[in-house]
Amino acid sequence: MTDSDTDTRLSGRQQSTAEDIEAARETTTKVVENVERVIVGHREEIEHILTALLGRGHILLEDVPGVGKTMLARAVAQSFDGAFKRVQFTPDLLPTDVTGVNVYNQKTEEFEFRPGPVFANVVLGDEINRAPPKTQSALLEAMEEEQVSVDGETHEVPSPFTVIATQNTVERDRTYQLPMAELDRFMKKLSLGYPKLAEENEMLDRVVGNHPIEELEATVALADLRAARETAAGVTVEKPIRSYVTRLAQHTRRHAELGASPRAGIAALRAAQGRAVLEGREYVIPDDVQTEVPVVFPHRIRTESAEATPEQVVQDTLDTVPVE
Repeated sequence: MTDSDTDTRLSGRQQSTAEDIEAARETTTKVVENVERVIVGHREEIEHILTALLGRGHILLEDVPGVGKTMLARAVAQSFDGAFKRVQFTPDLLPTDVTGVNVYNQKTEEFEFRPGPVFANVVLGDEINRAPPKTQSALLEAMEEEQVSVDGETHEVPSPFTVIATQNTVERDRTYQLPMAELDRFMKKLSLGYPKLAEENEMLDRVVGNHPIEELEATVALADLRAARETAAGVTVEKPIRSYVTRLAQHTRRHAELGASPRAGIAALRAAQGRAVLEGREYVIPDDVQTEVPVVFPHRIRTESAEATPEQVVQDTLDTVPVE
């Protein structure tokens, strides 16, 4: 077996063709254009969400209140013709409010499972850090296993399945910080930041009258999203690229109290495959990895002092580790 054969069969799938890539790229372009009818000035973040979707990952949006985290998640979700559910996390939210509950049917004299909001193709978990750990874990189980357990019975969530969670950075009272092990379940953590003057002016222009989110229609079928995911999984990743990702992860572990996990390397690789699709390529190049690592690694890293942030550790890693 040749090295090329090994690279092609990394995920048990055949290598994606140029036609596959073009079709998947057309799908992602439709989503970007649709989301930008609502969201102004965040092309980079929109593309990062898309590469996570292509890589079967989940996204955490963390920023100050009012910058459009929830609106961005809604716009992405509404661009697909699948089921979209929103969960507003609060201190009194129970795990069964997320997963669902068994309800007794007096007519049949049997218990029936009533699915919770986690049974959707895209789930928005708003202010996830406001809910207690048990409730957070209910969502995180679905993220990791693509199934939930209720009263000893297992129920699979729909496919495709993606969680976009949000949390505010300025509100720490009565919140429950996500443990590192749970943060590791998210492929990416993104921040939007405040808009520029021209962008904020355009935002105000757009919301005069009906808000554009209320008129946003789906432009991509779920079948097309599934096909795009299969295409991304079939993007070629040569052995030197895989080695580069591994060396990046290893380097962070030598320069932080807690470095990037092996799961982080896998996530970076899958995100890079998605990036290649967005760029119209059948193979991953170092630039794809370098674009994705800054939003895949940092939330998995804990530094020993405040002088060196996780973001600085990652940037130093990218500056230090050579591409071989």
